[in-house]
Amino acid sequence: MPRVVWKGAIAFGLVNVPVALYPASTANRLDLDLLDRRDFAPVGYQRINKRTGEVVASEDIVKGYEYEKDQYVVVTDEDFREANVKATQTVDILSFVAQEDIAPYYFDTPYYLEPGRRGEKGYALLRETLRRSGRVGLASVVIRSRQHLAAVIPVGAVLLMNTLRFADEIRSMAELKLPDDDLKALGVSGRELDMAERLVEGMVEDWAPEQYRDTYRDDLMARIEQKIESGKTHVVAEAEAPPAAEGGAEVVDLMALLKRSLEGRAAKPAARKASEATDEAVDEAKPARARRTVAGKSVASGASAKKTASSGSRSKAAGARSSSEKSRDKEPAEKPSESRRRRA
Repeated sequence: MPRVVWKGAIAFGLVNVPVALYPASTANRLDLDLLDRRDFAPVGYQRINKRTGEVVASEDIVKGYEYEKDQYVVVTDEDFREANVKATQTVDILSFVAQEDIAPYYFDTPYYLEPGRRGEKGYALLRETLRRSGRVGLASVVIRSRQHLAAVIPVGAVLLMNTLRFADEIRSMAELKLPDDDLKALGVSGRELDMAERLVEGMVEDWAPEQYRDTYRDDLMARIEQKIESGKTHVVAEAEAPPAAEGGAEVVDLMALLKRSLEGRAAKPAARKASEATDEAVDEAKPARARRTVAGKSVASGASAKKTASSGSRSKAAGARSSSEKSRDKEPAEKPSESRRRRA
């Protein structure tokens, strides 16, 4: 279980539910060190005093606010806590909204809320109320000296708190060049739209997140392992050149692409059915072949027997010719002197 971020309470109305906040996600990033390419020694991170150029120990580093040029006020951990005690210890629910009203780009980082001692009843009450109403709690919370907007969402048995980005953190879409809703003006036909919808329906499946993984990281680790096994532990790999970009805009035939996509989706079930039918035919044929086997010998019948006999006689004749040729090859050649005496 990950370490507790903080302990506090969920406050909605006059109800306070003691909770502990846990991280609900982890970043599976590849941990790479910086190296000196001359001797492959690790390159460390040093904090340098910009005035003296000397290295500063971590215990001598404090946080400060520059209120004027080169004039600072030191801000301590105690200042962060005492600035607003309630804000740093409370998930303060401000209102309740429909989850679908929150655009996806607002969601940031998920956390689990676990009920504290004697908080089970209030926790279950809030969870069930949110579940029945179809709403999420919109809350304010301070995590690690920063205030966040957050959504408290019932997910199964847990209350999930997902921090949200503030509106001023979302960049405007006004400068993006986006197609409008006039599909006819864009050249999108009704048939193309129908085929696209059929393609989507054919690819619908239940959400199973465990079947997806970071395959790029796996491939990169496999490449690293390959380098280790081959002894290339001190070689800096050169990146492959990206493919050259083709000039000019390509006119894409959407209808052809959609048709090929649908045919490809339909071919998979058909191939599976054909494979299953072949397997069934093989299984049904097995007993018939077994009945034609007597005392460990296969008994041919009908045309197959004639073919077998005919092929057998041909192979015998071929074998006889082969034997006579081999015997002639084995006879010794005449000596030159005996050949001259017969001619005389």
